[in-house]
Amino acid sequence: MSKSVFVKFVSDPAIDRIKSIVGLACAARAVEDGHDVRVFFAAAGTRFLEPSFLAELEAEMGAESTVVHGFMNTLLEGADLHCSFASVKAVLGHEEGDGALYVPDEKIAWSGPPGVIALSTASDVQLVY
Repeated sequence: MSKSVFVKFVSDPAIDRIKSIVGLACAARAVEDGHDVRVFFAAAGTRFLEPSFLAELEAEMGAESTVVHGFMNTLLEGADLHCSFASVKAVLGHEEGDGALYVPDEKIAWSGPPGVIALSTASDVQLVY
């Protein structure tokens, strides 16, 4: 039976890289299992949207690893992605529409606390990393 799964990334993945990778893996697995997955990147969790940071995480997995990009690509293909516009600006220095994120602008909804509340209250399951 398919569930609505809300995954929120707010912790700094630079501090606990392995936990962060586990969070990506769980979100990607939920997509692969056929669940309706909605992901929100906020606060320092917006680092997942920075291409250079994803490369650093990939290196954590090993020299030839592609697993982190694989998880992100699964989310790009099968999840509904959201991010905090204020967090992206504060943490990454980017703005909506500047094309600097790993996720193309047309594949992510820019939001804030109202989006988090709407997505979390509409979901069956919430995961927070």
